[in-house]
Amino acid sequence: MPNSVTVTIKKGWEFDLIFRTGIRVNGELVRLLFLQNDFNQIKVGFAVGKHQGKAHVRNRGKRILRVAFQQVIKNYTITPGISFVLGLKQKGLDAKSNDIFTDLVKILRLKNLLLSA
Repeated sequence: MPNSVTVTIKKGWEFDLIFRTGIRVNGELVRLLFLQNDFNQIKVGFAVGKHQGKAHVRNRGKRILRVAFQQVIKNYTITPGISFVLGLKQKGLDAKSNDIFTDLVKILRLKNLLLSA
């Protein structure tokens, strides 16, 4: 049964905590940072750096990441109690959400964060 509840990370200190202490995994298009949290829920934040482009480019990148993560939530069950920060590599800014989805699933499987296929 796929996950039903995710919480969006909005606070700067939560992003900082994951960036400082989280485990980093690089895919072909996506950068994933994750950290165990004390809650039994999935937390997710999306980050695209200023060096990657102007605001409209960064917003498109975050929107594509959001759609790809929603597809993952819809089709798979993710291990609860984990906070994620998703980012795009420069190559990922030109990719479609299906390509991002495929890369994200590959990374999550690599780190055994998916409970079912």
